[in-house]
Amino acid sequence: MPFNFRRLTIPDLVLIEPKTYGDDRGAFLEIYKHSDFVRSGIPEHFVQDNYSRSVRGVLRGLHYQMDPKAQGKLVRCVRGRIFDVAVDIRIGSPTYGQWEGEELAEENGLMLFIPAGFAHGFLTLSESAEVLYKCTEEYSPAHDRGIIWNDPDINVPWANTAPLLSDKDRLHPRLREAENNFRYPL
Repeated sequence: MPFNFRRLTIPDLVLIEPKTYGDDRGAFLEIYKHSDFVRSGIPEHFVQDNYSRSVRGVLRGLHYQMDPKAQGKLVRCVRGRIFDVAVDIRIGSPTYGQWEGEELAEENGLMLFIPAGFAHGFLTLSESAEVLYKCTEEYSPAHDRGIIWNDPDINVPWANTAPLLSDKDRLHPRLREAENNFRYPL
């Protein structure tokens, strides 16, 4: 199998390391292979691919879409470095309000699978970063929601205390006030 799948402390989050084949010409790796993902317990079908480019200090998130348009995401940083964060927002979950964070970078090739029921965000650590992510549901503005990046109840130790934010991200509510229809188990 060309992937190493590792469940994180919040077991629904999966860190994925693709196997890279390199020689003097360069490198090749598979980023996604449905059959391998299914065998590893990730049976999702992805329907939309997104790309973002951000400069150092940009924080995007914490974003999610409510049911019935909830999105699972497979996140990969293809250039630069990011601190990628997922927050469990499934009401009734034993890990509700807890977060996991991983550094995803061009050099390490790691990917993070974030299922529906989690808020997602990332901070750009390098001069710039390019991020690709696959989504299990198409973007739906009517279902788009977010949580403020510095919610003290979640307490993510971001490496930047004054990140560059979009106007939308600056106005997100705290988790305790956020509209959320996720129930555990999904």
